[in-house]
Amino acid sequence: MKSRFRPAVALLLGGALSAFAAAKFDPRDFGAKGDGRTLDTQAIQRAFDAAGQAGGGTVYFSPGRYLSQPLTLRTKTKVLLDTGAILLATTNYSDFMKKPGDWLKAKSSSDFIPLIGGTGLEDVTISGSGVIDGNGAAWWDEAEKARRKVSGYTLPRPNLIALTHCRNLRLTGITLRNSPKFHFVPTECEDVTIDGITILAPANAANTDAIDPSNCRNVRITNCLIDVGDDNVAIKSGKKVEGREFGCENIEVTDCTIRHGHGISIGSETVGGVRNVTVRNCTFENTDNGLRIKSRRERGGKVENILYENCTLTNCRPALSFAAYYQQSTHAKFPKDDPAQPVTSTTPRFRNITLRNISGSSVSEAGLIVGLPESPIENVLLENVTLQGREGLVIAN
Repeated sequence: MKSRFRPAVALLLGGALSAFAAAKFDPRDFGAKGDGRTLDTQAIQRAFDAAGQAGGGTVYFSPGRYLSQPLTLRTKTKVLLDTGAILLATTNYSDFMKKPGDWLKAKSSSDFIPLIGGTGLEDVTISGSGVIDGNGAAWWDEAEKARRKVSGYTLPRPNLIALTHCRNLRLTGITLRNSPKFHFVPTECEDVTIDGITILAPANAANTDAIDPSNCRNVRITNCLIDVGDDNVAIKSGKKVEGREFGCENIEVTDCTIRHGHGISIGSETVGGVRNVTVRNCTFENTDNGLRIKSRRERGGKVENILYENCTLTNCRPALSFAAYYQQSTHAKFPKDDPAQPVTSTTPRFRNITLRNISGSSVSEAGLIVGLPESPIENVLLENVTLQGREGLVIAN
């Protein structure tokens, strides 16, 4: 009986899925102008909602400039931006605040709403040759002022795209640019593919991370051009995930071009654990840091099974940095006479790290591999690694 009915069921399901994929929803049909002046938020949201209510479909943006406040995606939706289509965030700060008020007094970035958000979604794709632009210049000056007052401080602001508890996400082909803060933040998501996209922000735009997978599993980032003002990729695990030993695992970054920014990082939040990360066939040009693992005592956890392979780094500052002293991770800053402290649940623990076929040049020091006196870095292999810099490679703990 099973063998007789399975083909029929598969045929019916395949037909249904094909119908969903074929359904097309154009924001212009819902009233969008695409003239760069008229607010198109409601029309675009109606198109998203219609796709969701239909059980899935493609929301298609024809060429034009679609000015918008925050939007919410629906499940089984493909967002397709054609060549010449730009989804543009408004510059009204209050549009992105959960509660009205002075945005400069916000306590955290959770007080803000991203331009594109969604929770608990499945089968979502954002694709095409168009652009999603966060109009970040309206936010960056104040962020830079705050960072100059307090080194390392991140002024709360909205992200460009933030998706939480989602499965089967795809970003392909599109350009993300000028986010007020981070560009793409998947949190506790699974099966994420980011293929052939471009992410751009000025090199001096504060905290404009490109891709920040947080407590995600099965993430593939490939064939991307990433040129931003902070971490090009930052793999994070800021809290424990119930039922999982490692909050963030099975991450691949391959065949990417990394410019400016702060390189490919693990951390600084690693409390929930990070394992099984591969960075392969990537080029780095003029980055602050290149290959980096960063954490510190109050925000650390297990980081293990990390492979860096076939990468070239040019004019980085430095090329290599694995340090359990975040914000003290330079030759001059890291404490040489730091006494061992009790090991806790937030003690950084780095182990099983392989670098193979790596060529790096630095305009400053070549780099450092520095653990804690109570938690030394374990099992690091450098195979066919060439680093050049004004100072050498420091290894401690």
